Amino acid sequence: MSSIADPIAGSPVADAKAEAKVAAAAPAITLPATGERELRLDLFRGLALWLIFIDHLPTNLLTWLTIRNYGFSDATEIFIFISGYTAAFVYGRAMLEGGFVIATARILRRVWQIYVAHVFLFTIFLAEISYVATSFENPLYSEEMGIMDFLKQPDVTIVQALLLRFRPVNMDVLPLYIVLMLFLPLILWLMKWKPDVTLGLSVLLYALTWQFDLYLSAYPNGFWAFNPFAWQLLFVFGAWCALGGARRMSRILSSNITMWICIVYLVAAFFVTLTWYVPQLGHIMPKVIEQWMYPINKTDLDVLRFAHFLALAALTVRFLPRDWPGLKSRWLRPLILCGQHSLEIFCLGVFLAFAGHFVLAEVSGGAALHALISVCGILIMWGMAWIISWYKHSADKGASKKGATGNADLAGGGA
Repeated sequence: MSSIADPIAGSPVADAKAEAKVAAAAPAITLPATGERELRLDLFRGLALWLIFIDHLPTNLLTWLTIRNYGFSDATEIFIFISGYTAAFVYGRAMLEGGFVIATARILRRVWQIYVAHVFLFTIFLAEISYVATSFENPLYSEEMGIMDFLKQPDVTIVQALLLRFRPVNMDVLPLYIVLMLFLPLILWLMKWKPDVTLGLSVLLYALTWQFDLYLSAYPNGFWAFNPFAWQLLFVFGAWCALGGARRMSRILSSNITMWICIVYLVAAFFVTLTWYVPQLGHIMPKVIEQWMYPINKTDLDVLRFAHFLALAALTVRFLPRDWPGLKSRWLRPLILCGQHSLEIFCLGVFLAFAGHFVLAEVSGGAALHALISVCGILIMWGMAWIISWYKHSADKGASKKGATGNADLAGGGA
């Protein structure tokens, strides 16, 4: 922080003036110091990608290991929260250092990359489904994966897909992410002004979405599976945490009262979800609570889902510190690698999920085949993440060597 010149520097009056000037010039948001990568974010984003892949497969043995069977939230909440957190951390620093225009340009470039990835995934996914449906003379694949409208009106459907209004099954997360990232410059600009007010406006939009049934329509009918007007709350909350909110909540998160509230809520949510799979336990749920609770809406991010995620996040932060040695373990390295290359691994996971769905539909192998396909898919995702990481590391190393050689040549020429 630069010093402020004053003709009577060193006096109490001068110190007060200096502090007032620095406070006035300081931004409203705060960022952690640049340093080692936050591996917890990579770990849980990688875990979310694995869980999303498993949940997209037909019900199998490993499906019962995903969190959606033991509470109200699932891997989608993890993915969107971490996306908001990391986006705000990276581009919030760019906005503080380079200004609004520079940060916006960088964000829009990232949005374009995600959009291109979505279009590429859409094309490959359609080709995969169409090939399987035609080769095995089974039109049910086209109907089940939601591409019948494309086969009937490909010209109209492609335009609607480019507008993010038409999406086959399992391709709803990237359009949501694209829309949320488009509004990130505005979110960061508001947070630079007043972070808490920005979060309050996000809560207000969430409440208005439920009150007035705000949504985005989809093609050919219906609405988005993940309503951006509601899911923006989780994204903005992640950004708010990254820009100083988590640090200011540290006392609350470390409180024993908070810990026990979270534990009680998670246990209650577990018993509620247990009644979904064991109908005989349905009588333990009072009718009044059932009428108030159901349906637990995923499209509009039901408040019970949001609260469930908050409880999980609070306990995770409490019991998994940033400097936990296990984060450097080779056993967790596959998850961390996948989390560090989330866009590529997500697209690969969607492709593998349909391939696994096809194999399970055509081959009767029981629980063993289900587990084998799940494990093979995860290993492929890990292998791809390792290859991408190796390639980027090699490219960066080559670029640094080239730069060093160039500098040496310039030095030699100057001599």
